[in-house]
Amino acid sequence: MSADMLRADPKISFDDRKQKLLQTAIEIIATQGYAKLTMRALAKSDGIKLGALQYHFPTWEALLTALAQYIGDSYENSFAALKDKPGGVDLDELVLFALDDIPGIFLHSDNLFPQLWAMAQVEPVMAEMLDVIYTKYLSRIEDCLIALKHPSPRAEALALMSLIEGSAVFVGENRRWHKDAAALQTTILEIIRSRYGT
Repeated sequence: MSADMLRADPKISFDDRKQKLLQTAIEIIATQGYAKLTMRALAKSDGIKLGALQYHFPTWEALLTALAQYIGDSYENSFAALKDKPGGVDLDELVLFALDDIPGIFLHSDNLFPQLWAMAQVEPVMAEMLDVIYTKYLSRIEDCLIALKHPSPRAEALALMSLIEGSAVFVGENRRWHKDAAALQTTILEIIRSRYGT
């Protein structure tokens, strides 16, 4: 499935029942690991029969495609809200968007994203979904750096995105240094402000 199809597949709609199933799938991945997500495990966790699950997602591929679109749409909606902000978005706001990760709160992103990174190695639809999310975020950071007239906006944007995304591995929920998350956020913002004068 191409990235364009992933963003807006008209065959996939998320009624309340499908959303509940997809949220349960996310919880399985985030709490037990992606290897524990199977059609049977999802049906059991949701308290339904496998046949009832297959009514909504006839195949494993259909489930993964819907899951990727659901996660991608959550971030797309948040990106759209950032874009529509009066006066535009500055670099600090973009960094805080990623560090605070509002869409990730209900997606359990601190635990989910490391699993999605692993899934992306074996499930192309997950690789495409992550690529869409990261491409949009990278583009927004790069646009801010271009506006600041930075001489190497792409390399700097990649460095910032790596720093921000990597922070979840160390200070995310249930991580060893989670208690240092606020201090890390302050430090990252100080580095950005001193480097870019924002």
